[in-house]
Amino acid sequence: MTRRYINQIGPEEKIDQVFRVGAKQLRPNRNGNLYLQLELTDRTGSIEARMWNATEGLYRSFDNGDYLRVQGATQLFQGALQLIASSISRVDPAEVDPADFAPSGEVPIDRLVARLSQMLRSMSNPHLRNLAECFLIDETLMNKLAEAPAGIKHHHAYPGGLLEHIVNLMEVVLRVAPCYPQVDRDLLLMGAFLHDLGKVDELCYQREYAYSDEGQLVGHLVMGVCLLESKLAEVEKLAGEPVPAETALRLKHMLVSHHGQYDYGSPKLPMTLEAVALYCLDNLDSKINCFAQLMREDPNVGSTWTNYHTALGRKLFKGQQDEA
Repeated sequence: MTRRYINQIGPEEKIDQVFRVGAKQLRPNRNGNLYLQLELTDRTGSIEARMWNATEGLYRSFDNGDYLRVQGATQLFQGALQLIASSISRVDPAEVDPADFAPSGEVPIDRLVARLSQMLRSMSNPHLRNLAECFLIDETLMNKLAEAPAGIKHHHAYPGGLLEHIVNLMEVVLRVAPCYPQVDRDLLLMGAFLHDLGKVDELCYQREYAYSDEGQLVGHLVMGVCLLESKLAEVEKLAGEPVPAETALRLKHMLVSHHGQYDYGSPKLPMTLEAVALYCLDNLDSKINCFAQLMREDPNVGSTWTNYHTALGRKLFKGQQDEA
């Protein structure tokens, strides 16, 4: 069958297509009958699907991360596109092209890795440069960084998304820092590299995007500090001298305060110039990427506005879209 992507599907269409499944749930309706609720994805986005009169056997016949052939029809429900499935069957992974289901960034991974290395090795502070080298020569860590998303839903949620977010943020640091000479550029640059690095183990991304047990119990802020401490211990072996204690302390503070507010899960508020700058710039990069993705994947293709997003408390204005 001809591949049609989610961003090409509109309401009132017959569907016979293969998707990747996630967030599957078996629920009872008001009458006690069971139905399936699924999130179906491909490389262009996701769509919610439901199948009425489902059985527990059908629910157990596939797992999150599997490929499913889904037959049914689309409809609009409360302004959002959804798929009502009439038939669902698991598909052998050997029969699909993984590239159809893996979102990707615009910049190739090898270019991002090269740029990351270039920026870190350009720092004038020798202690921070030595610390950066301990991370760059860790092949296991760098391989994880090349595969990890920055989030499981909207925040650079694709393979290599974490690396792209980190490199973007570091690029912004290099452009903004000259405007604020009172900010330590190298310290801020290193903080931008480190701030989300704990996500390589906070998230699971081999089959489906989810939080690891350690990620849910500890979180990437604490995990990032632990990772930093392990590399600080390696620096003296590599360079013959340790990173100064205050420099190490300032880096740790940037990691634990970069969410910026207590109600955003930050255990500490930013209390240094570099920590304040990191919080603001990180928030900028993640929000721009998230909002752009919501606009790009919005099913309201005939409107200059997106659907209302409850989590954001607003619609987003897309403007007039050029017709290709």
